[in-house]
Amino acid sequence: MKTVAVYPGTFDPITNGHVDLIKRAASIYPKVIVLVAADTRKECMFTMDERVNMVREGVDKLCPNVQVEPFQGLLVEIVKKYGAKIILRGLRAVSDFEYESQMALMNRRLEKGIETFFMISSEEYAYLSSSFVKEIAGLGGDVSTMVPAGVDKELRKRFFKV
Repeated sequence: MKTVAVYPGTFDPITNGHVDLIKRAASIYPKVIVLVAADTRKECMFTMDERVNMVREGVDKLCPNVQVEPFQGLLVEIVKKYGAKIILRGLRAVSDFEYESQMALMNRRLEKGIETFFMISSEEYAYLSSSFVKEIAGLGGDVSTMVPAGVDKELRKRFFKV
Protein backbone atom coordinates (compact mmCIF):
# COMPACT_ATOMS: atom_id res chain seq x y z
CA MET A 1 0.00 0.00 0.00
CA LYS A 2 1.33 3.42 -0.98
CA THR A 3 1.66 5.90 1.85
CA VAL A 4 0.10 9.19 0.88
CA ALA A 5 1.05 12.29 2.86
CA VAL A 6 -0.59 15.68 2.56
CA TYR A 7 1.02 19.04 3.19
CA PRO A 8 -1.67 21.71 3.69
CA GLY A 9 -1.14 25.45 3.79
CA THR A 10 -2.11 28.78 2.33
CA PHE A 11 1.22 29.21 0.50
CA ASP A 12 0.66 32.95 0.11
CA PRO A 13 3.18 32.79 -1.47
CA ILE A 14 5.17 29.56 -1.47
CA THR A 15 8.74 30.09 -0.23
CA ASN A 16 11.94 28.13 -0.72
CA GLY A 17 11.39 26.82 2.82
CA HIS A 18 8.11 25.24 1.69
CA VAL A 19 9.79 23.87 -1.43
CA ASP A 20 12.59 22.37 0.68
CA LEU A 21 10.08 20.63 2.94
CA ILE A 22 8.15 19.32 -0.06
CA LYS A 23 11.32 17.95 -1.69
CA ARG A 24 12.38 16.27 1.55
CA ALA A 25 8.92 14.78 2.07
CA ALA A 26 8.85 13.55 -1.54
CA SER A 27 12.08 11.66 -0.86
CA ILE A 28 10.38 9.84 2.06
CA TYR A 29 6.81 9.28 0.89
CA PRO A 30 5.79 7.71 -2.44
CA LYS A 31 3.13 10.38 -2.90
CA VAL A 32 2.83 13.88 -1.43
CA ILE A 33 -0.24 16.01 -2.05
CA VAL A 34 0.25 19.71 -1.43
CA LEU A 35 -3.13 21.14 -0.48
CA VAL A 36 -3.59 24.87 -1.02
CA ALA A 37 -6.24 26.14 1.38
CA ALA A 38 -9.16 28.24 0.20
CA ASP A 39 -10.64 28.66 3.67
CA THR A 40 -8.28 30.66 5.77
CA ARG A 41 -8.41 33.20 8.56
CA LYS A 42 -5.57 34.98 6.80
CA GLU A 43 -6.20 37.67 4.24
CA CYS A 44 -4.36 36.36 1.20
CA MET A 45 -2.49 38.58 -1.24
CA PHE A 46 -2.87 36.06 -4.07
CA THR A 47 -6.02 34.33 -5.29
CA MET A 48 -6.49 30.61 -4.90
CA ASP A 49 -5.68 30.00 -8.57
CA GLU A 50 -2.54 32.15 -8.37
CA ARG A 51 -1.34 30.30 -5.27
CA VAL A 52 -2.02 26.87 -6.79
CA ASN A 53 -0.16 27.87 -9.98
CA MET A 54 2.82 29.24 -8.05
CA VAL A 55 3.07 26.05 -5.97
CA ARG A 56 2.84 23.89 -9.09
CA GLU A 57 5.48 25.97 -10.84
CA GLY A 58 7.71 25.76 -7.77
CA VAL A 59 7.63 21.97 -7.40
CA ASP A 60 6.47 20.30 -10.63
CA LYS A 61 9.88 19.77 -12.21
CA LEU A 62 11.55 18.92 -8.90
CA CYS A 63 9.24 16.22 -7.58
CA PRO A 64 7.35 13.92 -9.94
CA ASN A 65 5.55 12.24 -7.01
CA VAL A 66 4.02 15.53 -5.81
CA GLN A 67 0.48 16.56 -6.68
CA VAL A 68 -0.84 20.09 -5.99
CA GLU A 69 -4.55 20.62 -5.36
CA PRO A 70 -6.76 23.37 -4.00
CA PHE A 71 -8.95 22.44 -1.06
CA GLN A 72 -11.88 23.84 0.80
CA GLY A 73 -13.50 22.60 3.96
CA LEU A 74 -12.40 20.46 6.85
CA LEU A 75 -8.84 19.21 6.38
CA VAL A 76 -9.46 15.72 7.79
CA GLU A 77 -12.26 15.17 5.27
CA ILE A 78 -9.96 16.11 2.38
CA VAL A 79 -7.19 13.91 3.79
CA LYS A 80 -9.60 10.95 3.83
CA LYS A 81 -10.78 11.78 0.29
CA TYR A 82 -7.21 11.35 -0.97
CA GLY A 83 -6.69 8.14 1.00
CA ALA A 84 -3.97 9.73 3.10
CA LYS A 85 -3.24 9.05 6.75
CA ILE A 86 -0.45 11.56 7.26
CA ILE A 87 -0.56 15.35 7.53
CA LEU A 88 2.84 17.01 7.19
CA ARG A 89 3.60 20.25 8.97
CA GLY A 90 6.78 22.27 9.05
CA LEU A 91 8.26 23.67 12.24
CA ARG A 92 10.66 26.59 12.15
CA ALA A 93 10.89 27.40 15.84
CA VAL A 94 9.53 26.34 19.20
CA SER A 95 6.83 28.99 18.82
CA ASP A 96 5.40 27.07 15.83
CA PHE A 97 5.09 23.90 17.92
CA GLU A 98 2.40 25.15 20.30
CA TYR A 99 -0.04 26.08 17.53
CA GLU A 100 0.79 23.09 15.34
CA SER A 101 0.47 20.57 18.19
CA GLN A 102 -2.99 21.94 19.06
CA MET A 103 -4.04 21.54 15.42
CA ALA A 104 -2.61 18.01 15.30
CA LEU A 105 -4.48 16.97 18.44
CA MET A 106 -7.75 18.43 17.14
CA ASN A 107 -7.33 16.70 13.76
CA ARG A 108 -6.68 13.38 15.52
CA ARG A 109 -9.76 13.92 17.68
CA LEU A 110 -11.84 14.53 14.54
CA GLU A 111 -10.37 11.53 12.71
CA LYS A 112 -8.49 8.94 14.77
CA GLY A 113 -6.74 7.31 11.82
CA ILE A 114 -4.91 10.46 10.76
CA GLU A 115 -1.52 11.40 12.23
CA THR A 116 0.45 14.61 11.92
CA PHE A 117 4.18 14.36 11.27
CA PHE A 118 6.32 17.39 11.96
CA MET A 119 9.37 18.20 9.88
CA ILE A 120 11.92 20.66 11.20
CA SER A 121 12.82 23.30 8.65
CA SER A 122 16.29 23.28 7.20
CA GLU A 123 18.55 25.69 9.05
CA GLU A 124 18.83 28.06 6.10
CA TYR A 125 15.03 28.52 6.05
CA ALA A 126 14.33 28.62 9.80
CA TYR A 127 13.66 32.38 9.67
CA LEU A 128 11.67 32.39 6.43
CA SER A 129 7.92 33.00 6.26
CA SER A 130 5.48 34.11 3.59
CA SER A 131 4.66 37.15 5.71
CA PHE A 132 8.30 38.24 5.85
CA VAL A 133 8.67 37.70 2.11
CA LYS A 134 5.64 39.89 1.33
CA GLU A 135 6.81 42.60 3.71
CA ILE A 136 10.35 42.67 2.31
CA ALA A 137 9.13 42.60 -1.30
CA GLY A 138 6.62 45.36 -0.60
CA LEU A 139 9.40 47.57 0.74
CA GLY A 140 11.50 47.00 -2.38
CA GLY A 141 13.82 44.35 -0.94
CA ASP A 142 15.25 41.46 -2.94
CA VAL A 143 13.50 38.18 -2.16
CA SER A 144 14.85 36.26 -5.15
CA THR A 145 16.82 33.86 -2.91
CA MET A 146 13.78 33.24 -0.70
CA VAL A 147 11.16 32.17 -3.25
CA PRO A 148 10.95 30.27 -6.54
CA ALA A 149 11.66 32.46 -9.60
CA GLY A 150 8.00 32.58 -10.65
CA VAL A 151 6.96 33.85 -7.23
CA ASP A 152 9.64 36.56 -7.30
CA LYS A 153 8.28 37.69 -10.67
CA GLU A 154 4.67 37.73 -9.37
CA LEU A 155 5.66 39.72 -6.29
CA ARG A 156 7.45 42.33 -8.41
CA LYS A 157 4.41 42.59 -10.69
CA ARG A 158 2.09 42.94 -7.72
CA PHE A 159 4.10 45.58 -5.88
CA PHE A 160 5.83 47.46 -8.68
CA LYS A 161 3.65 46.80 -11.73
CA VAL A 162 6.76 45.44 -13.53
